[in-house]
Amino acid sequence: MGCKVSKVRMWLEKRSPAQIITGYYLLAVMISILLFSLPQVYKPKVELSFFDKVFMAVSVVTDTGMTIFNISETYSVFGYFIIMLVLQFGGIGIMAMSTFFWLLLGHKIGLKQRRLIMIDNNQFALSGLVRLVRDILKMIIFIELFGGIILGFHFLNYYPDWKEAFLQGLFSSVCATTNAGMDITGESYVPFANDYFVQLITIIQIIIGAIGFPVLIEVKEYLSRKKIKGEYRFRFSLFTKVTTATYGILLVIGTILIFLLEFQHYFKDVPWHKTFFYAFFQSATTRSTGFTTMDITDFSTPTLLVMSILMFIGGSPNSMGGGIRTTTLALNLLFIYNFAKGKREVKVFNRELHQYDIMKSLAITLLAIVMCAVSVIAISFSDSQQQLIAIFLEVCSAFGTVGLSMGITPELSVFAKCILMVLMFIGRIGLTSVFLIIGGEGNKDVNYRYPKERVITG
Repeated sequence: MGCKVSKVRMWLEKRSPAQIITGYYLLAVMISILLFSLPQVYKPKVELSFFDKVFMAVSVVTDTGMTIFNISETYSVFGYFIIMLVLQFGGIGIMAMSTFFWLLLGHKIGLKQRRLIMIDNNQFALSGLVRLVRDILKMIIFIELFGGIILGFHFLNYYPDWKEAFLQGLFSSVCATTNAGMDITGESYVPFANDYFVQLITIIQIIIGAIGFPVLIEVKEYLSRKKIKGEYRFRFSLFTKVTTATYGILLVIGTILIFLLEFQHYFKDVPWHKTFFYAFFQSATTRSTGFTTMDITDFSTPTLLVMSILMFIGGSPNSMGGGIRTTTLALNLLFIYNFAKGKREVKVFNRELHQYDIMKSLAITLLAIVMCAVSVIAISFSDSQQQLIAIFLEVCSAFGTVGLSMGITPELSVFAKCILMVLMFIGRIGLTSVFLIIGGEGNKDVNYRYPKERVITG
């Protein structure tokens, strides 16, 4: 027995941190499958196939929220709490949650664990990681509980039983903060289409979950800053500036585009305030959540394309969102702008960007486009009866770990659902981890160079 354990330990030592983290997420999926196999998780007389449980496990671990059945009609109250528990591991991160339990057990966080936390959270340094994880956990749990209480009290206007009201409030709060987009109303947020208070609280929680943990930590440090020589001194990092600016611009542009594209279509004869919240809520939810206040099948094709692109971009790095991430888009656009002006360096907010980061952002975008394009073609071939726009939206939704759908998910073939599961998994661990798994890590620079030669392009 001891020999087998040592062999496993030696095998793990040869794996890169990215490979180990991917293994942890796969292990989380397998544990979730076991949890979703418990009979107490389901309502009486409800039976699901093994494949349905696997799909649900992947969807919950990746915080996607894409389902092939109605959650409110399938799971018991115990099942709801199991879902919320698994969402924490998927949203906050496997390594962050593992670190939390290590600390509770009094274990010391060693160098190997810190390296895993660093890769899982897209950090560049080992210092301060445990404090970062602790702050993230405290902040997210507080936000979920506080949001659950607020929504619970408000939902007393909708549900006669206080237990159901607070259960709905807590589940909605957890799913909004973790950007899962699941619901136990059976109708997503359609019952709250005219309730702007619920929508605003949800949008705030969606932004908190998708803006990125480092941004939240810096905002907290900014609010708690102290005077030094009579002055408040604090400088936000370049990451926070780029992330916040990109996220805000995308939120505004998404709202405007949805509003304009549906002004003479879905929004025709709808009051301006309701039209605004329709567009604003859908722009926010396409970041990585998947809630909806209306049936999106009623939207026009241009609007569905815009929403698909927003889902493809996804949330920010080191957040609960998926997709290529907001900073990746920002670096791509900055590179194109500077290249068009004939500049070799890319500068923003009085800082010069690292060439490696620009190359990585371009590589991530290209790989994501190819991967999603191949997925759309493959699903279109296996499920030719489905509309192309519905498949395109489904693929972008899975990759962005959003969960929005035009209702075709249950009708898709097993082959198509397997593709969606792979996209959800990759969208959660991030394409950076995929590159590290393929190419390893470390400095690949060598002390020799080949002769350079120009190649005609364009």
